[in-house]
Amino acid sequence: MTVTYEDAKQQLLDAILTHVPFDGWSEESFRAAIADCDLDEGLARVICPRGAVDLALAFHARGDAEMLERLKSEDLSDLKFRDRIAAAVRFRLQAVPDREAVRRGVTLFSLPSYAADGAKAVWGTCDLIWDALGDTSDDVNWYTKRATLSGVYSSTLLFWLGDDSPDHQRTWEFLDRRIADVMQFEKLKAQVNNNPLFKPFLAVPNWLAGQIRAPVRMRADLPGLLNPRK
Repeated sequence: MTVTYEDAKQQLLDAILTHVPFDGWSEESFRAAIADCDLDEGLARVICPRGAVDLALAFHARGDAEMLERLKSEDLSDLKFRDRIAAAVRFRLQAVPDREAVRRGVTLFSLPSYAADGAKAVWGTCDLIWDALGDTSDDVNWYTKRATLSGVYSSTLLFWLGDDSPDHQRTWEFLDRRIADVMQFEKLKAQVNNNPLFKPFLAVPNWLAGQIRAPVRMRADLPGLLNPRK
């Protein structure tokens, strides 16, 4: 039976998760995972050129996929939109099988050499959430929605890592407060934009914002094209 690169990568990910709590997302953990899988080291280096870093990103992507599956299976139609966003963030955190692996990942992606990877992973999660909830914005709002949610998600994640309350109840209360803060800001922004006294001062900024467009999406169903989010 032929094992694909992706299958081998998932095997390595499963194997490294037993070592991460002790050695982090490190070279030592990566070598141990290779040994556990009885995989040729050269092949493992081809699959994961950056070793444990690539597996840490695969771990994050696995959580994203589980979140999306739950969003598809849950009926959120009766919820307010802000509650749908809160549910999506909650589903994403609940998709994590081991908080220590996430804690070690936060440590890894706080390093300057990997900070961009961490930021990209969080942005990707928030992009998936907005798309799953039906966001159709194609202007500057496409960016502001994802940037704002990235801040909410990141702060909630850090709170969750230190939360020992039953069923993480304090985390979900914290999340609701952060979303409420965002909603208040959006309300204030709308009031400012609708105030005729401010219109002369906002003309140029609003014009500039109107020139910004969301990135062009490459269709994943066309022959020869890969899904850009995979």
